[in-house]
Amino acid sequence: MHRSEPLPRIALVGAMHEELSAVLALMQDASCHHVAGREFWVGHLQGHSVVAVLSGIGKVAAAITATVLIEKYQVQRILFTGVAGGLASHVNVGDVVVGAELLQHDIDVSPLFPQYEVPLLSLSRFPADENMTQCLIESARQALPQATVHVGLIISGDQFVSSAAESQRLQTQISDALAVEMEGAALAQVCHAYNVPLAVVRTLSDRADDTAHTDFSQFVKDVASHYSSAIVSEFLRRFLT
Repeated sequence: MHRSEPLPRIALVGAMHEELSAVLALMQDASCHHVAGREFWVGHLQGHSVVAVLSGIGKVAAAITATVLIEKYQVQRILFTGVAGGLASHVNVGDVVVGAELLQHDIDVSPLFPQYEVPLLSLSRFPADENMTQCLIESARQALPQATVHVGLIISGDQFVSSAAESQRLQTQISDALAVEMEGAALAQVCHAYNVPLAVVRTLSDRADDTAHTDFSQFVKDVASHYSSAIVSEFLRRFLT
């Protein structure tokens, strides 16, 4: 990045190309930078200086991406969009979940530390930024009046949950979890370490059960990418840095 270029203030992150493609289409002036095997697209959207990037799939990939965004691009906020599997009984495919908290469901260092607690941090649940989250809730409801918007706990782990048995186990052990995915809590841990505000929104592509793999790909292409671009665009229109 040339020193004369303004530093991006907001990072827009998605886990898969289909999730972020519609957002990239809105960034008419974007230029591409290659770092750590990733394409970082720097430009403007709704009057904001932004950098958009695919995180990759899984917690390690997401953590690498967040670290590059903060260290190299010096972003001041991160907005993460994408899809997730629904867990709670009252959430349905096509609903939107805004993450108030994020937890890694596959961390277990017991009996040295309580289950789900990140060692040496005394934290299991990482809160999203309150101001960004409130703006994200309002943006999702405004941009997608046809969708039901939920707010609560999103859990992350390095597995694609696609069996009724595993889904039920997670519902039983973490009863207030609304949705499950593979990246959000890892970004939350990195943002906590750097004190960078984070907000997360997920569209429910499936019910994280035995039919998840058949529903997922088509839903991402036909629905989730359009939901992401609509929410991001409205968020940036509303949000004042």
